[in-house]
Amino acid sequence: MEETKHIYPIFDRMLSRSDKEELLKQHSVMIWFTGLSGSGKSTIAIALERELQKRGLLCRILDGDNIRSGINNNLGFSAEDRIENIRRIAEIGKLFVDTGIITIAAFISPNNDIREMAANIIGKEDFMEIYVSTPIEECERRDVKGLYAKARKGEIKNFTGISAPFEAPQHPALSLDTSKLSVEESVNKLLELILPRVTR
Repeated sequence: MEETKHIYPIFDRMLSRSDKEELLKQHSVMIWFTGLSGSGKSTIAIALERELQKRGLLCRILDGDNIRSGINNNLGFSAEDRIENIRRIAEIGKLFVDTGIITIAAFISPNNDIREMAANIIGKEDFMEIYVSTPIEECERRDVKGLYAKARKGEIKNFTGISAPFEAPQHPALSLDTSKLSVEESVNKLLELILPRVTR
């Protein structure tokens, strides 16, 4: 006996990313900031979000404050936990991108392999890598929490740039040195890069 076919097959599928993008009148993308602690990643990400919202574009920032305190609060800073931290962030980011939302991630993500993993999860065509290339000397000078000083004394283990390595991206979509560029200048460079990609 032939199986009964679904009477309403159209209702059998979830709305697609293109449906969401049409609703929001924008194209989604992952804007992934990488750089040392204190380089200016979160500051630029927050300023970028405000400028995109002014233009009627819906964004979501993912950073240490909302990820480490929530879904990743069971992870430390070992090599294994750092990989798992980024893997979960990438999976969350993919859900936001698939919902049509411009997603902004600000994480040290210290090596090329870990960022490659994130790009592969999200989809390389949707992954824009932004390298906040501020020199470590400037990052240490800004360090209001004293993390670099503690790391240099050995009080913080596996601290990127001091006791753990940082690999600069090989082919970032954009590099921003905030020791030379203001927040406004950095955001303007980002808008030139991003707006053609996200506006419909």
